[in-house]
Amino acid sequence: MSNKKNTAPKSGEKFKSKIGGQALIEGIMMLGPDKGAMACRMPDGSIDLETWQENNGKNAPWYKKTPLVRGCVNFVVSLIKGYKYMMKSAEKQFTEEEKEESGSVMYQISMYVGIVLGLVLAVGLFVFLPKFLVGLMPTVKSLRILRSIVEGLVKIAIFVLYMYLISLTKDIRRQYMYHGAEHKCINCIEHGMELNVENVQKSSRLHRRCGTSFLLIVMVVSIIFFLFIRVNSPLLRVVVRILLVPVIAGVSYEFIRLAGKSENPVVLTLSKPGLWLQKL
Repeated sequence: MSNKKNTAPKSGEKFKSKIGGQALIEGIMMLGPDKGAMACRMPDGSIDLETWQENNGKNAPWYKKTPLVRGCVNFVVSLIKGYKYMMKSAEKQFTEEEKEESGSVMYQISMYVGIVLGLVLAVGLFVFLPKFLVGLMPTVKSLRILRSIVEGLVKIAIFVLYMYLISLTKDIRRQYMYHGAEHKCINCIEHGMELNVENVQKSSRLHRRCGTSFLLIVMVVSIIFFLFIRVNSPLLRVVVRILLVPVIAGVSYEFIRLAGKSENPVVLTLSKPGLWLQKL
């Protein structure tokens, strides 16, 4: 998955890698400095493996290494690659009949409709619903700073509740298990142990560089940013918040990156809510 330096530490020696990953449908995608890989469990029980070249190490382009900029770039790249390999992993579970259907125009249309509905649901849950709920609190909505704080806390509460509720479904619970397996693999490597089933099983399923923790940090950082935005027009306020998304993503990425390699007590304390969230 990565170069010799990142795969051959002394036994038991803890170090920080640049390896990241994502749970897929019956599989995992892993990205290292030089290579990427996708492993999926096929319907017959065999493991299908794909590998490809990556450029995330020392020779990566400037926009992948520049602070703040790299956070925005990695966020977008992660969304694109995540969607691409999620779809590929789903296709591997198709029967021959389903594979034929997946090539039809109606199937493609239904996929795009699903994406649009997902975006609408996300905007409704995390943008309009918090505003609506805060609007039911006359005392709160009349105080700008308090309104921003409460609105942010409501978003976090909705996010945590959403993560919990979808974990109750069989398919999502299965994907959460693969997510935990991904963390175990990275923790195994970063603790200098040989990457085998026995060592992975006893490794932690929690990791400070988790994407779920990143989303939580994004919400916290957005609360802080929006405290300083004073725009009277509701429409202009929405526009400004959209424009700030790359900045918020960049700052959040830098914190997650720091959390992954720092043992500072303050950083460790600030990372704990993300680790608690992973226990879902």
